[in-house]
Amino acid sequence: MGRMQAESETAHIPIVTIRPASRWGFPDFKEIWAYRELLYFLVLRDIKVRYRQTILGALWAVIQPIAMTAVFWLFFKEVAGVEPPGNVPYPLFAYTALVPWTLFSQSLTAASASIVGGASIISKVYFPRIIVPLASAASFLLDFVIGMAILAVMMVYYGVALTPTILLLPVFSVMAFLSSFAVGLWLSALNVKYRDIRYAVPFVLQLLLFASPLGYSATDVHGLARVAFAVNPVTGIAEGFRWVVLGLPRPPAVLLIVPTVGAAALLLAGLLYFRNTERTFADIV
Repeated sequence: MGRMQAESETAHIPIVTIRPASRWGFPDFKEIWAYRELLYFLVLRDIKVRYRQTILGALWAVIQPIAMTAVFWLFFKEVAGVEPPGNVPYPLFAYTALVPWTLFSQSLTAASASIVGGASIISKVYFPRIIVPLASAASFLLDFVIGMAILAVMMVYYGVALTPTILLLPVFSVMAFLSSFAVGLWLSALNVKYRDIRYAVPFVLQLLLFASPLGYSATDVHGLARVAFAVNPVTGIAEGFRWVVLGLPRPPAVLLIVPTVGAAALLLAGLLYFRNTERTFADIV
């Protein structure tokens, strides 16, 4: 009797067949949402590790943009004679662009190395792999918030009032993060197979730092250089932040639209490429 009851109960147990996901397609966003607690844990872990055993702690989030502002003030303002538009004080002019640049560069660097750096957990436990670069990039949002708070203090100090365009600040903030995540997503997948990426990223970012309108305005660039600036995603971010935060004249539409469309296309392509290659991560890393 007991055997027949056990066989009857077994017959009603649903059979679940696990099949690999399609190689081409976008990540399962419902699955990512189901693992949101893991995402939160990884973000918190990265923040704690970054500031562990440091004396200044979170102050390091503002030391870099402030130090770069001082360097830009010396070379661009004092040596090259760059004059910001609208009589905006140069430190405020440079710092406004350097805050999103810091988010872009740090998030991109962390995301690009995240898959290789998380080899121990990736090779042992299943979860959506995209959570790893996403958490690495998102951990720098705290630094961004701190940097924006310092920017608010500087605006009060220099007596710069807010304008209605400040309502667009969340749009450009999201653009800064998604642009860095889009590039970092590509590089994180490529870095698994080609370890040259970890050497190339700092070098390319150094070049991009001076090839982006951070210490000067993009409107000062003319000719073919303007085309190159339009393709650079940092251009739209930096000029957009100055427009909405400082109330400067709106930059040419091409400097806002082209980088935005390019970043969106890069993100969509990055999601497809990451999905296509993630099944091999555990075997290679």
